[in-house]
Amino acid sequence: MRIAVICANGKAGKWIVKEAVGRGLDVTAVVRGENTSAAQKVLKKDLFDLTAADLKEFDVVIDAFGAWTEETLPQHSTSLAHLCDVLSGTDTRLLVVGGAGSLYVNPEHTICVADGPDFPDMFKPLAAAMAKALAELRERKDVKWTYISPAGDFQAEGEGTGAYILGGEELTLNAKGESVISYADYAIAMVDEAVKGNNIRKRISVVSE
Repeated sequence: MRIAVICANGKAGKWIVKEAVGRGLDVTAVVRGENTSAAQKVLKKDLFDLTAADLKEFDVVIDAFGAWTEETLPQHSTSLAHLCDVLSGTDTRLLVVGGAGSLYVNPEHTICVADGPDFPDMFKPLAAAMAKALAELRERKDVKWTYISPAGDFQAEGEGTGAYILGGEELTLNAKGESVISYADYAIAMVDEAVKGNNIRKRISVVSE
């Protein structure tokens, strides 16, 4: 299986590359500068400059792009739109590192995590930008996408447990009543989905056991 990890130098990207390489998969890091991930193969190119020819050899493309500043937040939508256009009509699957703010907290799917009174104001613009990108992704019937939301507490330095609980559109809590997952465990879930391909055109979520 040939996998491309876009933004492989990022925190999530590095963990995903490490997990995929550890399983013996054929991994290419897509980076703008020097590769600092565990991937042995490198495609040095900006996400927005990627073409269909660049990605045609891959079975799975994992999008670990992130934008955090006010002026770059719209790139959550524009980057996904570009990747979808590039992969449109192909068998290459697109897996997206998503956000937790858009997970639903009621069975009717009318209230999201980001709508809650305890959701930090500082993260609301990011959550809104990522929710918009997800809504637009849902309209793409021409791409084999999967959007994977982490738990509410997404811990870059968290300890890996090697296990996770797979959820759907709603915020899932573990046996301790927590919504938490480390980047290490999230990477396991991401690579599992890359290998199995069980959730095409779906948003799924993961939480540590």
